Amino acid sequence: MSQEELAYTSDTPISQTGRIERGETNTTISTSNVLSNALEVSVPEMFNF
Repeated sequence: MSQEELAYTSDTPISQTGRIERGETNTTISTSNVLSNALEVSVPEMFNF
């Protein structure tokens, strides 16, 4: 999924999804939950490297 698709699906600004992916900013629990729902994974799965 592209950053643009994730931003659209999660109703999150594309600039924010980019900063999170690049590690330039930390995210809140609620944003993590919204992003994990858009990606159809659990929050722990999303952070499991």
